[in-house]
Order: sequence, then structure tokens, then C-alpha cells
Amino acid sequence: MNQLSQALQRIAASRTTAMTDRAFELRAAGRDVISLSVGEPDFPTPPHVVAAAKAALDAGDTKYTAVMGTAALRAAAALHFARDLGIVVAPEQIIVSAGGKQAIFLALAATLDPGDEVLIPSPWWVSYPQIVRYAGGEVIDLPTSAATGFRIGAGQLEAAITPRTRWLLLNSPGNPTGATYPAHELAALGEVLRRHPQVMVLSDDIYAPLRYTAGAHASLAAVCPDLADRTLTVSGVSKSHAMTGFRIGVSAGPAWLVAAMGKLQSHASGNPCSISQAAAVAAFTGPQEFLKEWCERFRARRDRVLSAIEAIPGLSAPVPDGAFYCMIDAAPLMARFGDDEALALHLLEHGVAVVAASAFGGRDGFRISFAADEAILDEALRRIAKAVV
Repeated sequence: MNQLSQALQRIAASRTTAMTDRAFELRAAGRDVISLSVGEPDFPTPPHVVAAAKAALDAGDTKYTAVMGTAALRAAAALHFARDLGIVVAPEQIIVSAGGKQAIFLALAATLDPGDEVLIPSPWWVSYPQIVRYAGGEVIDLPTSAATGFRIGAGQLEAAITPRTRWLLLNSPGNPTGATYPAHELAALGEVLRRHPQVMVLSDDIYAPLRYTAGAHASLAAVCPDLADRTLTVSGVSKSHAMTGFRIGVSAGPAWLVAAMGKLQSHASGNPCSISQAAAVAAFTGPQEFLKEWCERFRARRDRVLSAIEAIPGLSAPVPDGAFYCMIDAAPLMARFGDDEALALHLLEHGVAVVAASAFGGRDGFRISFAADEAILDEALRRIAKAVV
């Protein structure tokens, strides 16, 4: 007899990983499938990072570390937050976790009670609503569209807040849309938040180094420093340094919240991997120049994808300002396919794995990742064009 908890029954498995797993299964069965479903840079991890991991192994750094992360990594993360995000924090205000996803889980699980409301702009990253529901919170959808740049405005935020609102989740640059909030729009949201002191903000800035607009990245805690005492900023090395498998996230926030997350982490997983932490120190403190080259490669791939998509009847896409995703609008094809899940499965049968927009709280489209070699992208786009013509 299966006895699953009510909490587990409130959530569904990640549809992005499910599609990626399905692509792996088809490949193992001999099918030729190109996966554009996973958010993972195809570039190799920088050599100085790999060297730091090897050095840690050779030095025997294979034991437990402090639950909150090593002193060296918390100091390196403080450097990262100040240099790259404009947020000045002490190492004591930082927690290291097994990826940014775990940090988000810890923060929400440590603060939400049944009935607490969490505001999430949609389309959203697939795990946001699932984590909220698992923790007993209620998801309040703040719909956005290409017409609004996939960003919420101050008026929309004000109208959504109630006495039960506990969190606002922001993701900039965003997954799945690549939407990026400029400083003046964050400042306008900050004006609303000042009127509602019970609302905390989780700012997911994991894609901050991957932007295609002029100027520095804008983060809420930097734009509105008076709100830093109720803002948790989540970052890491997975996307910026092609270190997805190392599983290291870093989060900065008020000391009480970071301590609460550490308390939960001490029972959930203990410390993050010691070798990965040594590698992350090198990532934050070592050379950063390669990021400019990577961004230019990603920008060129983005433009390549957009040009090909616009040439396919029934498909279109707004220009993403960051990250490495395009949210494709396939509304004209829905009369033929029924819904976007059916369209995604159709494309999979034609050798391309994508993720339906409905997985992200959107509709009538699909997300593709352009974190893939140019030749692979070109072939995938040819297959998509052939599948929907």
C-alpha cells in the first residue's frame, strides 16, 4: 500500500526534467533526438575551476565542511554579490547550498505556513509553484505576456497583495522567457513593497551574468537597499560557469533567514560537496573574462534561433534579453494540434525535445534552450520546421 504524504500529492514532477529524461530514453533505444529541453550550457567548465577541484581532491579535502558552507566559499560569494550584483553582504549573511533550487526550497519551507500566499509571475520556472505547494503555501499567479515584456508592473503587484501575502518571487533574467527587469522597473516594484512590510522577496538572479542588454545587471536588493533586510538573492555557478553538475548555489539575505535555512539544511542534506565548494571558490575569484565571449556566443545563437523561428509559419518569438531560452508562440498551430503538450510530443516524434509552455504556467507554445552547438541548433530548427509545415 502506497502511503504518500499530502504534501507530496500536492506537487507534480518537473516537466522539464521529464522531457529531458524521455529524450535520453529514446536515444538509448536508438532514436536520433536533439534535446533543447534542458537549461545547461554546452561549454566546458573553465580549466581553472576543474584544476581547483582536482587540487582539492589531491589535498584530501573530502570531509564534512560547515553546514552553511566553507569560510572560503562564503567569502568568495560575498565578493561575487558585491562585484557582479551590487549587493554588499557579510559572509555570515550567505548560505551555500546544493544548487540554487535547494536554496529556494529551504527558504520557502522555512517560512511558509498553510494558507500563506506567494506571488509568482508567469510564465514561471517550473519548480517555483511546486515548492510553494509542497510547503503548504498558495500560489498566486501574476500573468505576463510578450506585450508586457513578460514582466509585472507596479499596479499589478499592488492589486495582488493581500494580508496573507508572504513572498514575491522574481527571476531576472528569467527562465523560461529571458525577461530582464531594468532598474527603474524594480524601483517601482520597491515602492509598492514598502507599503506592505509583511511581503518578502526571493530574487532569483542565477542568470545575471548572461545578459544581452547594455548596462549592469539590476537586482532588487541593490536597487532598493532599504528592502535588503527582507530580500533573499539567489545566485550560483551552474549557469555562469557551466558547472551544473557541481550543484552549488549561494544565497544572500537577512541573517535570521539564512540561519533558518541553515537549520533546515543541517537536517536535510548537511553541507554541500566539499570538492564542489573548492571549485566554486575558483569560479568566483578566478578569471571572469571568458563570460564576455560566452555571452556573445549565446547572443549569436539567440539571433540565429529567432531568425529561423520567424521563418516558420505559425511560430514567432519575442527577443529574450538574458538567459539562454526562447519562448516560442505557437498559438496559430493550436487548432491543428489541440494544445501545446500535444505539439511538444509531436516535435519529439520528429526528433526534437522541447518543453510545452503550459509546463511554465503559459500556454500555446514551447520553450527551447539555445545553449547548444550552432550546428545542432540548425538541425533542430530544420526538424521543427519540417514537423509543423
